[in-house]
Amino acid sequence: MAGIAGMLFLLTGIIRIPVQAEETSGEPENLYARSAVLMDADSGRVLFGKEEQVVRPMASTTKIMTCILALEEMEEGETGTVSANAAGQPKVRLGVKEGEEYRLEDLLYALMLESYNDSAVVIAESLSGSVEEFADQMNEKAREIGCRDTHFITPNGLDAEDAEGVHATTAEDLALILRYCIRESPEKEAFLAVTQTRDYTFTDVSGKRSFSCQNHNAFLDMMEGALTGKTGFTADAGYCYVGALSQDDRTFIVALLGCGWPGHKNYKWEDTRKLMEYGLANYAYRKIGTDDMKAGQEDSLKIPVENGADPEDPYKRGTVVRASAKDPESFRLLMRKDEKVECRTEIPDALAAPVKRGDQVGKICFLLDGKEVGSCKLTARESVEAYDLGTVYHALFPEFLLGQ
Repeated sequence: MAGIAGMLFLLTGIIRIPVQAEETSGEPENLYARSAVLMDADSGRVLFGKEEQVVRPMASTTKIMTCILALEEMEEGETGTVSANAAGQPKVRLGVKEGEEYRLEDLLYALMLESYNDSAVVIAESLSGSVEEFADQMNEKAREIGCRDTHFITPNGLDAEDAEGVHATTAEDLALILRYCIRESPEKEAFLAVTQTRDYTFTDVSGKRSFSCQNHNAFLDMMEGALTGKTGFTADAGYCYVGALSQDDRTFIVALLGCGWPGHKNYKWEDTRKLMEYGLANYAYRKIGTDDMKAGQEDSLKIPVENGADPEDPYKRGTVVRASAKDPESFRLLMRKDEKVECRTEIPDALAAPVKRGDQVGKICFLLDGKEVGSCKLTARESVEAYDLGTVYHALFPEFLLGQ
């Protein structure tokens, strides 16, 4: 930040931006899932959470990470050879045999449509050399995405434990991973293409064996705008699900962990519908921007400039510079009807001369629930030269000539 004497900022005020109060539907109650999240896919903001940061096993929802890593790493037409480890994976499995060769792209459909455990291992070993190395890549990617409490051990989500803990995540982290898959990854379109496919057939490379896969994500037919999703189940994890829906330019992600055990397979669909309907009924985009600041607030943003030359008094050392918002266009934010945004101005105690017009001298932060959801720069509206003998000379020289 040009010309700032110190990094300590003064909070010059918090202004609440009023939002017309409207009746809202109550938050979802009586969810079956032990952990649940409803997330805004555009911002990554958690709109509703139930034990959303509690670490739990996530079963085959793991495979969304396996899929997106494979899409980002594999070469076009790349193949993989089945190892004894891959062929020995437990059900649910494709039934590959040691020594067979498969196109990795084909195995992604077996992975995501049928949730085959052996397909995941073939992919992992082919791309990284071993399941352990691939798991390291999964964990590295999770950290890049912003996951704080996720630990991958296997590419298929089978219950596992190592020296660092169990194979597990949180509902919030799981939602963030799916957000990456559909919003941020360079292969997001390919991810959606795979996970939205209803039926897929393929053969091994030799053409001797053929396979057919059907998509088991029932959510795709449950609600208008359903985008993608992945189910999961293990004895430790229970039924799990992560899915996304898009309607009216809004995209929501639901993540569920521990959503019932055998005998209650449909609990995850009930919870998913309840959370999605809550999001659709209560959240809409609103425009937020500097127009929402109090009238005249910017005019009051004057920052002292130490050792600055006062343009109106050449003998005076020290002056002020006015600050105003740069690029003050509004931005959109998905908000509940009764939520309010706060506008906070941050400026330094003082600036050091010289200051050029257009230099950033602070910022305006927009806060929701105490968290920053947007900002714009505050820039100097005029230049201020440093006070020195040269400044005084140039200011007085015209007067000297006029006096001759």
